[in-house]
Amino acid sequence: MRNTTGFKVFRGVTLTLLGLFTLIPLYAMVSSSLKPLADVQGTFTWWPTNLTIQPFIDMWSTVPLARYFVNSLIICTCATVASVILAIIAAFAVSRFRFRGRGVFTTTVLSTQMFPGILFLLPLFIIFVNINSATGIQLVGSYFGLILTYLTFSLPFSVWMLVGYFDSIPKELDEAAMVDGCTQWGAFFRVILPLTLPGLITTGVYSWIQAWNEFIVANVLLSTGGQKTSMIWLTFYATTPTRGADYGSQMAGALMVSLPVIVLFVIFQKKVSAGLTAGAVKG
Repeated sequence: MRNTTGFKVFRGVTLTLLGLFTLIPLYAMVSSSLKPLADVQGTFTWWPTNLTIQPFIDMWSTVPLARYFVNSLIICTCATVASVILAIIAAFAVSRFRFRGRGVFTTTVLSTQMFPGILFLLPLFIIFVNINSATGIQLVGSYFGLILTYLTFSLPFSVWMLVGYFDSIPKELDEAAMVDGCTQWGAFFRVILPLTLPGLITTGVYSWIQAWNEFIVANVLLSTGGQKTSMIWLTFYATTPTRGADYGSQMAGALMVSLPVIVLFVIFQKKVSAGLTAGAVKG
């Protein structure tokens, strides 16, 4: 059936429509970032009549872009590193050891993916406020609180994904390494961990992009101005004090915020593509 002419036409039309559905908003963002403010606020045109890079110049002076980028990089990198490290330990234990509560643990980890992250925002906010009242540790309005929140979002998926990679590696490799003199952890670091590199990269890229694109939780937990992330920074252009809504600079800023994700995916594209399929096959 897949080789029939009708199916090929249907596939081509479907892929074309999906591609246009994805690319048209991206094109509108790029074209709006190259228009004067008057053209952006007026009737939408598909092609800029007066090309200008002024929105890219204005976006640096309207808000402190560099500081917010650094904030996002710190938060996303710390959350990703912590998520991958904890996921490696948990996934290896689930894959290689049989312990009481193993089934309950894996089921619980997987079941957390059924609930939207926004559902946990209010409970986490209340918990963080109570921790601050009891211990003096400030979690609301701090890097650590947001990193901890992002960790809770990405860790279950990271564990579930890495379990598949560890399961795909034959246990005979562990045994052969231990016969050669390695301990259990020595076999893990020298043999097993290098073989799961595509899975580690895929998990890390997923965790980083998820943290980078998140807006609602960051907007609630980071109440102080100097610690806001780049996603929150984009909303500032909707109410600039001098010119009102500066959509041109907002589109230019959105393009700049999208670049780290694009660059990250381009760099690790092959590893991510291999990682998405390697863990699905058990050896």
